Amino acid sequence: MPTMRKLNMGTDEVSAEEFYRDPPDGVRVNMVASLDGAAAFDGRVRPLSDAVDHQLLRALRTYADVVLVGAGTIRAERYGPAVLTEEQSRYRLERWGLGAPPPIAVVTRTGNIPLDTPLFTGDVRPLVITSQRTATERGSALEEAADIVVAGEDTVEMPTLIAALRDRGLRRILCEGGPTLLDDLVLHDLVDEMCLTVAPRLAGPQPQQAAAGPTLGAPRTLSLQHALTHDDFLYLRYGRIR
Repeated sequence: MPTMRKLNMGTDEVSAEEFYRDPPDGVRVNMVASLDGAAAFDGRVRPLSDAVDHQLLRALRTYADVVLVGAGTIRAERYGPAVLTEEQSRYRLERWGLGAPPPIAVVTRTGNIPLDTPLFTGDVRPLVITSQRTATERGSALEEAADIVVAGEDTVEMPTLIAALRDRGLRRILCEGGPTLLDDLVLHDLVDEMCLTVAPRLAGPQPQQAAAGPTLGAPRTLSLQHALTHDDFLYLRYGRIR
């Protein structure tokens, strides 16, 4: 039976992190959505999030080998490198022998990413995952700020992307969006776990990019592993049915 629990942060001996310390050997997705289904408000996630959701984001990074993010999310959220607490860093070192925070891996088809953001000036060198064509056209500029991973000839191919990360020993993959990247992962049946925060907010109409290309023949089904609540937020964790 899935765990159902109301969290009383500050008085509860068990934090939200306790329910996420067994990441899948594969792709774990972490996203937030409003009650009416928006993944962002005015192009950003923060208006839908809260302190516990942000704490959970940092916790999930503790249990990941790499953080996968789409270029659009990098531009909208002005990403920086993953930053962990001293306790989280100690946990990674003791459990997996990993001394540094997980690198951020940016998925881009065009190479159009803001190299002047903190992400590309931190201590942990990020990855840029792109096609061979983009790597040839823009590789010299990108290589100054990141390690390039080629995952396809003319476009980024999701199965090739995941295989390339695994070849580097990056097996616990945390995807933080955005929706286009998630769509591609779902389309290729690569999502092993979905961590979804449902915010008690109504976002109203938001700009959406029209979907193009292939679609699923039928919906994918996942199994509920737990449901946590705090201040009317709902934190859901679903896993792949084996």
